[in-house]
Amino acid sequence: MMGAQTLLASSGAIVSSGGASSLGPASAVQLAVVLGLASLAPAIILTCTCFARFVIVFSFLKTGLGTQGAPPSQVLVGLSLFMTMFVMATTAQAVYAQALAPYFAGQVDEAAAIDRATPPLRAFLLKRTRPADLALFYEASRQALPAKAEDVPLRIAVPAFVVSELRTAFSMGLVMLLPFLVIDLLVAAVLSSLGLVMLPPASIALPVKLLVFVAVDGWHLIVRSLLLSVQG
Repeated sequence: MMGAQTLLASSGAIVSSGGASSLGPASAVQLAVVLGLASLAPAIILTCTCFARFVIVFSFLKTGLGTQGAPPSQVLVGLSLFMTMFVMATTAQAVYAQALAPYFAGQVDEAAAIDRATPPLRAFLLKRTRPADLALFYEASRQALPAKAEDVPLRIAVPAFVVSELRTAFSMGLVMLLPFLVIDLLVAAVLSSLGLVMLPPASIALPVKLLVFVAVDGWHLIVRSLLLSVQG
């Protein structure tokens, strides 16, 4: 009898403790916000960070070298992701300190958290956005240009930033492809002058391009150029 009473008592304690630990309305809303942010994370990374710039430049590099599977695309995407985390660390810390931490502590609601998170993100975007691209979206929306940067909404700052990033990435990719193009032309000219027209120039140009790329420490130069272009 005593064992049965003890079992019933412990069962009641478990039920009561389980009921006390159930999510309340505020916790449920916070959980929904976290899940929403997690589902939007890929779109945020692609449009609100420099991840697209890094990936595009590395893609141009792989095309210029002419290598099919080296390095693998997963390696380049991973490197781009960690470089993005390195660049965005200061902005992410500001967003967390000003918006996320007070929100999860229950000090502000969702609307106030969004308002607090907007200024650091907007400052990061506008610093790397060309005025011409920003003016393009204001012209398309038939709105007057704002007097100060604080008046630019994210719905205009984000697409203008993406256009600027694409232009910057393609400009850097073009400059990077030119040396490889010169090597391809030189190899083709040498083979043609030697009468080796049946020999594929790409098979000879690939080792030459790899030799030059390694000799000048190409990975260090490209990563350094990308980081300086973002932080400058």
